[in-house]
Formats: sequence, C-alpha cells, structure tokens
Amino acid sequence: MDSLRQQSLIPTFLYSTSSSAKTFSLSNLHSEQPSLSQLPSSTVTVGSMSSGGFVIPAPSEPGKKIELYSPAFYAACTAGGILSCGLTHMTVTPLDLVKCNMQIDPAKYKSTSSGFGVLLREQGMRGFFRGWVPTLLGYSAQGACKFGFYEFFKKYYSDLAGPEFAAKYKTLIYLAGSASAEVIADIALCPFEAVKVRVQTQPGFARGLSDGLPKFVKAEGALGLYKGLVPLWGRQIPYTVMKFASFETIVEMIYKYSIPRPKDQCSKSLQLGVSFAGGYVAGVLCAIVSHPADNLVSFLNNSKGATVGDAVKKIGLWGLFTRGLPLRIVMIGTLTGAQWGIYDAFKVFVGLPTTGGPAPAAAELAKV
Repeated sequence: MDSLRQQSLIPTFLYSTSSSAKTFSLSNLHSEQPSLSQLPSSTVTVGSMSSGGFVIPAPSEPGKKIELYSPAFYAACTAGGILSCGLTHMTVTPLDLVKCNMQIDPAKYKSTSSGFGVLLREQGMRGFFRGWVPTLLGYSAQGACKFGFYEFFKKYYSDLAGPEFAAKYKTLIYLAGSASAEVIADIALCPFEAVKVRVQTQPGFARGLSDGLPKFVKAEGALGLYKGLVPLWGRQIPYTVMKFASFETIVEMIYKYSIPRPKDQCSKSLQLGVSFAGGYVAGVLCAIVSHPADNLVSFLNNSKGATVGDAVKKIGLWGLFTRGLPLRIVMIGTLTGAQWGIYDAFKVFVGLPTTGGPAPAAAELAKV
C-alpha cells in the first residue's frame, strides 16, 4: 500500500479524468483490490495496478493507452504546447506588430486603427506579417517548454507536498509549477523575441529571421540576444502564473457554479468550450499584470545599449502600465483562450482528459 501511495500522490482533481472514466479512490483499491480484467475499458487505472501511474485509454483507438506522467504523456503535452502557442501567436502577428510599434513610437502609431493604417500605407498587406517566422519558431519552443514542464512540475510539486497538502494548497502547486516552467520556456524564446521585435519595429533592418539573426549577432554579439531575458521573465512569469493558476481556478468555478452536472457527464465539446472561456478570462488578467514588462521588452530589444532605467525615463511609469494596453487585452485574451482550446483539443484527440475540473469533496480528501 505504501508503494501505491508513493506512485499516486497527486490527487485526481489535479488531472481530471475523461467524460466516461470511472475513478477508483485509494480506499476502494485497498478494500476491493479489483484486478485489471474486472475494470471496464473506459477506466482510469491507478498506480501499481498498471506498469506505473495512471492509464487513460484513447477513445478513438481502444487498443492504445497513454499513461499519465509517462514519457508519452509529457511528449503529448509538449506537442500540444507547440501547436497551441506557435500557431496562435503567429496568427495574431498583425496585432502584435501594431502593439510593438505603438510602444516604441506612440507619436506615429497613436491608436490601433491609425497604426494599422500607417502600416498599410507604408508597407502594404505583406507588412502585417513581418516577423512571423521568429514568432512561430520562438513561441513554438516556448509553448513546448511551458506546457510540458508545467505538467511535469505540477506532478513533481504535488508528490513533494503529498496528497493532503497538494489538495489543500492546490493553487500554490499551480503557481510554483507554472513559474518553474516559464523560467525554462523564456530561455528558449528570448533569442527569437529579440530578433522579432527588431524586425517589426525597424523597417529595413531585415526581412525576417534568416537575415535578421546574423545582423543582430553581428551588431550586439550572441549575448545580446539575451539582454532582454530578465525583462522577459518579468513579463512572462507573472503572465504564465496568472494564465495557469487563474485558468485552473476559473474552470473549477465554472463546473461548480455554472454547469448543472458533473464534468464527467459533460460532452467533449462542452468541456472544450469551458477551456476556451476559462482561458479567455485568464488571458485578460494575464495582459494586465504583465503589461509593464512587455513595454520594457519592446523598448530594450529596439534600442541598442538601452537599460531599464532608460526605458522608465522615456516611457514613464504611467506609460509602462497603459501604453498599448487595450490592444494587448484583446490580443492576449483571444490568444490565451485559443491556446487552452487548442491544447485541450489536442489532449482529447490523443485520448487524454481536458485540463482542470472540480476539486474533491472534503469526505473524498479524507479517504486519500
């Protein structure tokens, strides 16, 4: 029994099961000891009952299973992160382009509508997607690390805390897991972000990543690609902490207060709708808390040799919090909602459950 507990420390609510799954609690396993042959094909089996950990059957491929927290599971989460972040950020490149230019040159790009007008007059339709390659590659790398390591650290910190404390302090688990994942993700993103901002805000600097990266390195050295890393952490860590912790909390509240039936009785389309709605609200909060650092990143990557102090002097504290904020709220809200929708849709596609769900009742926690 001790070995079973060690393999299954993470409470089931931290990774809610699919709609048709039946969950066996540890107390049931201890009292009933069902064999694998007695379990229905849609069951989530636990711990040492299988080769290790939780096992989820893929609904579209009954003969195949992905074990939660196995290498295949983390590979699936990594792939889902690539799709969710890379594709969504590339899609909103025009919005990001206007936003960056509003931050760098507010006298010229006075508003969202006028910003689009300026770009259209000066650069034509093709100008709206300048920098899409570093955006796609950079945020694909970031998404791979962000979602893959979040799932890893969520499990890791839950095991360290134990089932009782992991359930009691679940929000701290979300905060610690997402922050740890983002530290790694931003190291992967930073070089691409530096080139992207320079390409988008300095017409004539380069056409894209292939010629922009060598020019950037020649001008500022390889380490110059990482001069915006600390401000990037300042932008992305609060963003990601809010993105994951608020998403998990919002989804739990939606299932608890807005949907009249348990999550496991909801259709997949409804669950994915909840993921998008929870992601959109979380995205609005993300945009607000991370916006000052976003202005710093844009300023530093656009100005050779600039410091944080230079940025604060030129933009001002009020400008750090407000310049480009309305557009970023729309962009990040839509972006984050789409990311959670794509991520959970991919997980459903490979046979994994959607993220988040209701917390267990007190009586259930007592049994764990």
